[in-house]
Amino acid sequence: MKPTMVKTLKTVNFMAGKATSLAEIKRHRKMSDLACRIATPIGDVERKGFRVGRIRCEEIKPGSSYKPDYVILYCHGGGYISGRIDYAGNLGVKMAMATGFTVYTFAYRLAPEHPYPAAAEDAIAVWEHITGKVTDASHVLLAGDSAGGNMALCLTQKLISEGKPAPRELLLFSPWSDMTGTSETYETNKDIDPILTKEFVMNAAKAYIGDKDPADPAFSPLFGSFENFPPVYIMAGRNGILLNDSISLKEKIEQAGGKAELDIEEKGWHVYQHMSGAMTRRAMKRLAAHVSNEIYGKR
Repeated sequence: MKPTMVKTLKTVNFMAGKATSLAEIKRHRKMSDLACRIATPIGDVERKGFRVGRIRCEEIKPGSSYKPDYVILYCHGGGYISGRIDYAGNLGVKMAMATGFTVYTFAYRLAPEHPYPAAAEDAIAVWEHITGKVTDASHVLLAGDSAGGNMALCLTQKLISEGKPAPRELLLFSPWSDMTGTSETYETNKDIDPILTKEFVMNAAKAYIGDKDPADPAFSPLFGSFENFPPVYIMAGRNGILLNDSISLKEKIEQAGGKAELDIEEKGWHVYQHMSGAMTRRAMKRLAAHVSNEIYGKR
């Protein structure tokens, strides 16, 4: 991508500026919802809203490609401070259309109005609803992008630590696995990631966890346990500032004896799958092929 295009996207992008006040954060929320509504494909899906307690959720069921075997529970990104049902619907629809599985999304409570552990509690509530009323944990693929990837990792670590059934697999898009902000790609990729800045990430972390230690595995799952972890498929962009979060995550999982596959799009950036275009379509085809191989075996 040309430097002028990167600069332009950073100027208009809702995750490239400050997030130090509630007014700024509310602006991010409105822009993220609008951007994702625009980028959501119009396809053969049926979307139905429902609630788990007070948590707004959505069921996205594919049409002609529907496969009833498994479901995807998707945790949306947005730094724990933005992103709602419309934001979640973008990747939710894309995953449903690509895999043929029904996707469930939810709008967890956002910081700073609802700091940790509010979002984590909402994730647990929706997980328990899906695994209690829809299907077994072994038939759930747990997905997440950016902060949603963080949420998916933390939830899985918690389930395993409590001796509870874990998801069949995790599908992660540019996951935020380390909240310390020490990864070298924050610097090496700061001028080529058009979507995300370290300033936004650190402000979001502050809003979510306050003065708590960002290296605590409750917030940075990279530093937690990956013993008995389910398989993980990670998609990241070579130009993303959180690239090392994905690389390090793969290494930690494999060091613990687990299985992790890392798909790096050489021209991609942070959660590039949110955008429309050929690169996203290719990525979703790779995701579909991986899921098919993982679940049904190579054919």
